Amino acid sequence: MSPLAAEISIIPARPEHIREIAGRMRAADRAEVFAASGRSPLSALSFSYRHSSEVWTALFDGRPQVMWGVGDISILTGVGAPWLLGTDAVERNFRGFLRISRDWPAQLLGRYRLLRNLVDARNTISIRWLEWLGFRLFDPVEINGQPFHLFEMGDADV
Repeated sequence: MSPLAAEISIIPARPEHIREIAGRMRAADRAEVFAASGRSPLSALSFSYRHSSEVWTALFDGRPQVMWGVGDISILTGVGAPWLLGTDAVERNFRGFLRISRDWPAQLLGRYRLLRNLVDARNTISIRWLEWLGFRLFDPVEINGQPFHLFEMGDADV
């Protein structure tokens, strides 16, 4: 018998969500933040929360499982850096997660002309999700000895 799908709700992120998600962060997300910045899951989520203009949490059956947001790369030219870090609940509830996430890029492009960030080339699930959302991925570049793909969506002539 397959488990029932989680009830997923989206709320504005709160500082208390950081520790709960960080303590259970997906291995691929932990590896990505460490390779990119040398940060722990707690430090990475805290930094991203503080440096983002908007941040949300997805609750799966009432428990914080995913946090995402967008930071301003350039307010003048309208470039934002979307990010998302979560727990294994995302993979266990991928259909529900895909449903709730499909409109995020369009919502963010209402505020930004271009969305741009990097994803660890080893993070295959995140790469497939970004492609599904419609982001363009570019050839890998090396950061701290690991390959990362630049991904973007929007007006690249910014």
